[in-house]
Amino acid sequence: MSSLLVHNIGELVTNGIGADPLGIRRKAAVLVEEDQVAWVGPAAYAPAADHRIDVGGAAVLPGFVDSHAHLVFAGDRAAEFAARMAGEPYTGGGIRTTVGATRAATDDELRATVRRLRGEALRQGTTTMEIKSGYGLSVADEARSLRIAAETSPETTFLGAHVVPAEYADRPDDYVGLVCGPMLAAAAPYAKWIDVFCERGAFDVDHARAILACGQAVGLGVRLHANQLGPGPGVRLGVELGAASVDHCTHLSDADVDALAGTAHSDGFGTRTVATLLPGAEFSTRSPYPDARRLLDAGVTVALATDCNPGSSYTSSMPFCIALAVREMRMTPAEAVWAATAGGARALRRDDIGVLTPGARADLIVLDAPSYLHLAYRPGVPLIRQVIRNGVPQ
Repeated sequence: MSSLLVHNIGELVTNGIGADPLGIRRKAAVLVEEDQVAWVGPAAYAPAADHRIDVGGAAVLPGFVDSHAHLVFAGDRAAEFAARMAGEPYTGGGIRTTVGATRAATDDELRATVRRLRGEALRQGTTTMEIKSGYGLSVADEARSLRIAAETSPETTFLGAHVVPAEYADRPDDYVGLVCGPMLAAAAPYAKWIDVFCERGAFDVDHARAILACGQAVGLGVRLHANQLGPGPGVRLGVELGAASVDHCTHLSDADVDALAGTAHSDGFGTRTVATLLPGAEFSTRSPYPDARRLLDAGVTVALATDCNPGSSYTSSMPFCIALAVREMRMTPAEAVWAATAGGARALRRDDIGVLTPGARADLIVLDAPSYLHLAYRPGVPLIRQVIRNGVPQ
């Protein structure tokens, strides 16, 4: 069994049990055997290994876990972005523009975009990335979107209920029937999760409930776009259905926060339904940022993700989202880093990623900095010096 020792670590974020939320160890080392963390401890007591990487006192963190991304698409919407910056509001209507381009693209063109963006994210420290469909909105195009996504990630999400496509604009009930019937049947073999954009201009709560229930019936886990564009019932629907995550959470009532807090685990360690916040979307749409502090103070588990998509958040950078969360959403640097690693893992109901403890997957990032604090302290600076994914230096 091949082994790798990453040593001379100045500051190691483990997200394990410790005196601080990040489980920080100093002057540390990590032993990797095959694709798993085998040992974590003081560098002075590190075991022998077949290979060694000396990081020279740098900080080491778990790889980022991006639990919300839309990578299967064609074209871009740069002109729409420019219009928003000139004062036009974001309504979500541009999704149909991407649907048209995606339907017209070949499999290889879609595959190239997914691989380009996934590689871009990996270079910035993202070792796990969820990928949604949602720009096909036909039986064949949703199935091929998920088939292509599954070539790159095991965390794939069927989002046939992104918006109602133009050809069903006057027949939303018929489209919901299509999503719950032939489209779900074609997409489910390639999907782990099901998601709905429960928002004005997209799907109301009754349609969302019906679609998610159909997904649950065939074994898919529930995720939900909720409360992005305004107040609504999405968050409470997600809690009702036991969703792993409700995403955006920009406009929350006290009842929404209480509902999320009410999903607390019996051991008091976080909530079963995670609030995934996507500050890249607020940055790109000039919208109000979610109030992460309110959620955290209520005991709700918070994750950060990029929402990488061509319309409302065309970024693949988790470090950028960390910096935004600290600057704009009242999170501490420690809370933001935890949300971008262990929090993302919780949103995917995974305990083998987002942590650096024995038995976890060996996904590590080495910073060109002495501390995780620099991720927020030095925004926009490429601080990811090295990525190790599944025990393999990239």
